[in-house]
Amino acid sequence: MALGRSARGWLIAGGVVVVVAGGLVLADVLVRTAAEQRIAEAVEEQLPDGVSGDVNAKVGGFSVLLQSLGGRAEQVELHAPELVVDGAPMVVDVVAHDVPLDLAQPVGRIDATIRIDEASLNTLAVAQGVPGGFTLGDGVVGYDGTVEVLGIPFRYSATAEPEAAGDRVLLRPVSVEVGAGGATIDLSQVTDRVLGGDPLTVCTAESLPEGVEVSGVTASPGVAEVRLEATGLVLDEEHLSARGSCD
Repeated sequence: MALGRSARGWLIAGGVVVVVAGGLVLADVLVRTAAEQRIAEAVEEQLPDGVSGDVNAKVGGFSVLLQSLGGRAEQVELHAPELVVDGAPMVVDVVAHDVPLDLAQPVGRIDATIRIDEASLNTLAVAQGVPGGFTLGDGVVGYDGTVEVLGIPFRYSATAEPEAAGDRVLLRPVSVEVGAGGATIDLSQVTDRVLGGDPLTVCTAESLPEGVEVSGVTASPGVAEVRLEATGLVLDEEHLSARGSCD
């Protein structure tokens, strides 16, 4: 049965739509791939001194072509499987929302996760002037210190729960063992008296770009996970190199 002129017209129009749509999808895939490569290279170039590593980028959202016309990407995911900071390797994942194509403009919001092992944690601590010797357990961090009671110095080993506090991480002791004169005494019941009730404070702002805060800390055997957040951060070398403080 022969098709009428109207039916043939609809078939041709449908074929044209399919071809055009397929071309747009292919173009978007190509543009997305190119954009991801450019973003990864740009971020690598903006890494501050003392920080190195390969970065992979993934652009989210429906159409990169449409996003590029607006000058901003809905979401960009960055993955650095072995970013080295001051000689300490770590795994870094970043999810950035409302990202400008011009890196001189601020990003809407950034959420990042850093996974660092015990050895790298201690390397980074020493590089930042913090005594090393941290150990990572199930939900706790172990460290050694010295405290004076009635003028007598006591060496102690503490087990503490980490707590995120914006520009710093607090280690709140949950148990302490103190050694003196060759004897080791369990002082779990008098932790506040021995340590004055104050948690050990580790300033993180001095190691992070200004405006980046710690939103969470989780410890597990041999590994720590630190969650960071920032709003309005500019991802250029100047801003990534600027450090905060715990004043």
